[in-house]
Amino acid sequence: MLILLPPSEGKAASGGGPPLDLAALGLAEANPARKAVLAALEEVCARPPEEARAVLGLTPGQATAVERNRRLRTAPALPAAELYTGVLYDALRLPELLAGGSAALTAESVLVFSGLWGVLEPTDAVPPYRLSMGVKLPPLGALGAFWRARLTDALTKRAAGRLVVDCRSAAYAAAFRPDAATAARTATVRVLSETVVDGVVRRSVVSHMAKATRGAIAHSLLAAGLSPATPGELAEALTGLGRTVELTPPTRGGRPYTLDVVVPG
Repeated sequence: MLILLPPSEGKAASGGGPPLDLAALGLAEANPARKAVLAALEEVCARPPEEARAVLGLTPGQATAVERNRRLRTAPALPAAELYTGVLYDALRLPELLAGGSAALTAESVLVFSGLWGVLEPTDAVPPYRLSMGVKLPPLGALGAFWRARLTDALTKRAAGRLVVDCRSAAYAAAFRPDAATAARTATVRVLSETVVDGVVRRSVVSHMAKATRGAIAHSLLAAGLSPATPGELAEALTGLGRTVELTPPTRGGRPYTLDVVVPG
């Protein structure tokens, strides 16, 4: 099983370990691209603050993010499991999983997508940063397309023979689109809110609640030591864990399954 996650805008304020060591990060194939994005980000953040904010899509109230990006090579780093905050990661509780009996399964099953680093494993140590996948970063262009060209081969190999549980948002899904063989083992997780109005059941796609739900189902699978191999086994596992889920096969070949997780409205 391979669980694909977005990062979070919320991050720890600072790290407590040694500075960034690119050579120590997982998925070493991505390091040349990581170096290119890091250099391009440093060039942008060396501009006047208002110019840098405009490129990065930041508000004046986020000026400290530009200054933080200027210190990426020297700032103390911390594991990705501790870096990301927000509702998804609050529900996922990666540090707890890595400290318990599910440590090995968690370390090998979770990948966090990042505009700066491409993808990170939970134990990869990086400094706090700010760079969305939706940014067009001079001179590299749109980061989703940039990373897709450089991650697809490596991630396709990493996903070989494994179920892919795709919990990413649209911007980060652009960085890796499974090929037909991988898509046949991929379930894209969608969260639906269910309400009953005048006796009629109504469902709607939710956003904020979806983040927490995705984090919670990932935690429950890893904490239980489960590693389903197919979308069908994933649906069965989550049903066994008390979730209401519905699995829909793709309407066309080469597309992933859709796994709807239904929550009360």
